[in-house]
Amino acid sequence: MKKSSNKLTLFIFIAMVVGIATGYGVWLAYGAPAGEVVKTAATAAAKAPLTPPEVFADRISILTDIFLRLVKMIIAPLVFSTLVVGVAKMGDIKAVGRVGGKTMLWFISATFVSLFLGLILVNIMQPGVSLKLPLPDTHASTGIAKADMTLRGFFHHVVPDSVIDAMARNEILQIVIFAIFFGVAAAAIGEKAQPVVKLMDSVAHIMLKVTGFVMNFAPFAVFGAMAAIIATKGLSVLIVYGKFIIQFYAGLFSLWIVIGLVGWLILGKRVFRLLAGIKDPLLLAFGTASSEAAYPRTMAELEKFGCDNRIVSFVLPLGYSFNLDGSMMYMTFASLFIAQAYEMPLSIEQQITMLLVLMITSKGIAGVPRASLVVIAGTLSMFHIPEAGLLLLLGVDHLLDMGRSATNVIGNAMATAVVSKWENKLGDGDDAELLVNK
Repeated sequence: MKKSSNKLTLFIFIAMVVGIATGYGVWLAYGAPAGEVVKTAATAAAKAPLTPPEVFADRISILTDIFLRLVKMIIAPLVFSTLVVGVAKMGDIKAVGRVGGKTMLWFISATFVSLFLGLILVNIMQPGVSLKLPLPDTHASTGIAKADMTLRGFFHHVVPDSVIDAMARNEILQIVIFAIFFGVAAAAIGEKAQPVVKLMDSVAHIMLKVTGFVMNFAPFAVFGAMAAIIATKGLSVLIVYGKFIIQFYAGLFSLWIVIGLVGWLILGKRVFRLLAGIKDPLLLAFGTASSEAAYPRTMAELEKFGCDNRIVSFVLPLGYSFNLDGSMMYMTFASLFIAQAYEMPLSIEQQITMLLVLMITSKGIAGVPRASLVVIAGTLSMFHIPEAGLLLLLGVDHLLDMGRSATNVIGNAMATAVVSKWENKLGDGDDAELLVNK
């Protein structure tokens, strides 16, 4: 297990470095006039013929697309089977309610801390004031649909009208809702449900084996992602937006420290073992800019750490809809950055209102493409801030998404370990080779 894990980490890291070098080679070969990065960020939604670097990026990113599609292929059956087994084995609705209550307590607290920390840091750093960029026209289209901000829209997204449709679209939260009902019903009828529970348990093990096959493709996906972004943006994107990127990553690092400290208070010194154990899914999420890609590996590492598989099967899927800590910080950080860029200061009352709005509207949209930007677009309009300001961020959104995806993995792993501890279901862990790595 250890040897296999270290190999994957090494291969992903090598793929990241080689991808950056390859992308930069393409960038140097075709070059771009000075200021192209700013132009790209400000006109991201405009249609134009593809340049040679963009053609290269479009083709090399097929590697990343294939990997992410493979991951999405296994997410629905993996989440459904493991959650049904986990809930059914808990035995009764009271146990589900108790674990669910503790889980939501952590999620709501973590969401508030992430949003509030982002709000504080963006007010201190003032990135929108210091970043001197030509502002997009206030009427420019971003090409990003707004989130449905109504209460009806929220519940329509949470509750599935067809579980088949939810699985087809990988709507994790809707799958979770149906799986909880299914698992509770299975527990309620007892012995008659055992054949189905055993079947679901077998499906879960099969999907973990499939996960092992899929993970072998991860280094190629990371290579494709890094080569594509550097080929089209060049390393100069780090210079033009360098200050903003550094400030945002400093904010994420601050959030890591807060999450780690709370974890240390509850888990003690074992928190360091947990953080060391999730380095593979962390690096995978960072390289592919997708926390979903790291889901199967995170599940395996948490069980190895000692978390009860029933807790893991219950908490982790919920976390992917309700506990996206990195995305939460980005929402306040980006919203206020755009307000600052357009010199539209918001009062403390308005900022607190924005924070509360984001807490509500951000829930349950994990399956929406570019979910953070969708929520931000809807929130900006509520406060009469030009939505076109999002064009300032589109050029570097992938680089920012890498950090927030990795942060989401840390937040969900910590939440699962903490809830396991609260339920007295946190064992010493097992260094034996897991099925996913066999």
